[in-house]
Amino acid sequence: MALRSHLQEPIGVAIAGLGFGESVHLPALRSVEGLEPVALWHPRKEKLEIACKNNELTGYQDWEQLLNNPKIEAVIIATPPEPRFELAKTALNAGKHLLMEKPVALNADQVKELQKLAIQEHLSVAVDFEYRAVPIFMQAQRILSQGLLGEPWLVKLDWLMSSRANPSRPWNWYSNSEAGGGVIGALGTHAFDMIHWLCGPSRKVNAMLSTSIKERLDEDSGSQKEVNSEDVALMHLEVQNQKTNHLLPTQITLSAVSKEGRGCWIEIYGSEGSLILGSNNQKDYVHGFGLSASSSGQPLQNIRPDKDLAFSTTWNDGRIAPVARIQDWWGESIRSGKPMVPGLLEGWASQQVSDKAKQSAATGKSMQIN
Repeated sequence: MALRSHLQEPIGVAIAGLGFGESVHLPALRSVEGLEPVALWHPRKEKLEIACKNNELTGYQDWEQLLNNPKIEAVIIATPPEPRFELAKTALNAGKHLLMEKPVALNADQVKELQKLAIQEHLSVAVDFEYRAVPIFMQAQRILSQGLLGEPWLVKLDWLMSSRANPSRPWNWYSNSEAGGGVIGALGTHAFDMIHWLCGPSRKVNAMLSTSIKERLDEDSGSQKEVNSEDVALMHLEVQNQKTNHLLPTQITLSAVSKEGRGCWIEIYGSEGSLILGSNNQKDYVHGFGLSASSSGQPLQNIRPDKDLAFSTTWNDGRIAPVARIQDWWGESIRSGKPMVPGLLEGWASQQVSDKAKQSAATGKSMQIN
């Protein structure tokens, strides 16, 4: 595809999915120069009509009809995980750039197929690993890349949330592992990408998964239905340090059923110092993070992000600003033709760990990761 000029009209973008897509992607998109929301897609007519009226946008139930609209050059896919692969595949074949929520697909082979197709069609595909766009996380990455901790010796990541702790919460796709449900898809895909970005690629995983709430009410049938997706995951990773190539022991604990859970915390201990990044905020998983670090025998000190990393706008919903930054990077990738990071390569790396963790839990064996 020909490269787009900065002087051309804004890139027309459609959003598929009216949950996170409408509440976060749409306001973010309206704030990004060079991108313009033009349409919404959802399979349920009544929900689509309400969203289109509220947002003054064209609505589509027919995916092919949306893809045939030449004003739509790019699509954000923010549906539940199960349909993402087919939606993305047909969109790429129609010549549309993509921004995809994670997990990108149900397994790493599907992600690899999308990656090959995107390269073949010269299309930009972003993956919404938005923590890479959060200033405090970017500051942590900067500290690590500067070598202030020396050689990392140990990584510990705890992500303890209560989103699924209420047993009265009804059965939905999250309860179904085959539809991409479970804490690994919801939190693990982010956690693995954080580790890869901050420290290096995963080479081995040993995992134990658990389903704490084994049945939930199926509102369609009015009866209890089995939950087969995990809501707790304990994992040990061997991560290849990107500077020394040494294997770095990494412990990850994920939970969606931790009442009064302490939120998300990353601890990295090295030969010269330590870094702790975390937040207790369960309602807004971007606002509230703090960073402290030490080096050369000094005590931990609070660290604020450098000014060049700050957001230009503060939103009540902390998720919007980093998503807008990801969208901005995506728009620049579309215009310049340069590879998008985070993109499908990063999505594939994260999905590989997800797949291997589930295989490890099923077999009781450690699994190698390519």
